[in-house]
Amino acid sequence: MKHLLLALCFFFTLPSFAVQHETGAVEAAQSENFDPGKVIMEHVADEHEWHFATLGNEHTGTHVTLPLPIIAYQPSKGLSVFSSSQFHHSANGTYNGLKIEEGHLVAEDGSKVYDFSITKNVASLMLSCVILILIFRAVASGYTKRHGRAPKGIQSMLEPIVIFIRDEVAKKSIGPKYERYMPYLLTIFFFIWFNNLLGLTPGAANLSGNITVTFMLAVATLLITLFSSNKYYWGHIFRPPGVPLWLLPIIVPVEIVGIFIKPISLMVRLFANITAGHIIILSFISLIFLFKSVAVSPLSLAFGLFISMLELLVALLQAYIFTLLSAMYIGGAVEDHHDADFQMGYDDGSETTHATH
Repeated sequence: MKHLLLALCFFFTLPSFAVQHETGAVEAAQSENFDPGKVIMEHVADEHEWHFATLGNEHTGTHVTLPLPIIAYQPSKGLSVFSSSQFHHSANGTYNGLKIEEGHLVAEDGSKVYDFSITKNVASLMLSCVILILIFRAVASGYTKRHGRAPKGIQSMLEPIVIFIRDEVAKKSIGPKYERYMPYLLTIFFFIWFNNLLGLTPGAANLSGNITVTFMLAVATLLITLFSSNKYYWGHIFRPPGVPLWLLPIIVPVEIVGIFIKPISLMVRLFANITAGHIIILSFISLIFLFKSVAVSPLSLAFGLFISMLELLVALLQAYIFTLLSAMYIGGAVEDHHDADFQMGYDDGSETTHATH
């Protein structure tokens, strides 16, 4: 399995590297002040190419970049498909009437452009999905070959996590109907965790810090919650028990708004925590260039390293929180009156045999 992952990383990166040279005046590069905000935003934002490193000066150095496909549709010109490296080969940074402005693909003449390009975040999403598929196919194969025996290798590492999600998250939050939602809960947990870790590697994409990605994850939780809801769930929304009739015009709109506030909180929490971690790390590193002194480098690197180690914990914690809250929202939608008996039985140990089955 280790060799498969190494081969995959090699396939996606090394053969496709394009070394691009950008020329500029040395005097302009020396006179230009370092802009930490620009550097940080370029790191956390999405791009139409995957930039890994710059060797030497920003203007005259060598940029190690992975070109990505540009797929654009213009009503006046039709579909255009080409490599993002074409922008660097042209004199004015335009190709086929298109150019990149502030990270967005725009037409040179100002006409409408529909951008379907494979950006850095999309490429990272594809890469993480392939890695997840390979890893869990290996785990499934291990269960098949070693049925009834102790787990081994990556199976032994992931099995305690899967059992934890099942027993401490799904069962306690959803109740007896937990098995139906286990595939979704495991998928979002490992998807968020793996992408958080990938985002901490040098040159990687900030996928979990993209508001669009966290939005779609939150929408998935919302849809599963709504389509799984029963009459008791809607009864608590439109006729909360114990609430006087004269308060219903106030409470019912609040309850309805709360349905959408919950996934919004999921979206913002994951996006903000992951993005903040990247910004803090880059801010500490930027202090070296702002003060233009190596004397600050030990302190900046020490704080940057500390935050990086903390981000390893945050990567796991945010995946757990998103999964736990999703399970709680789903559990509130599918809960019946008799589900409390299952929960009480599980808490006092009477479900131990079933849980370890």
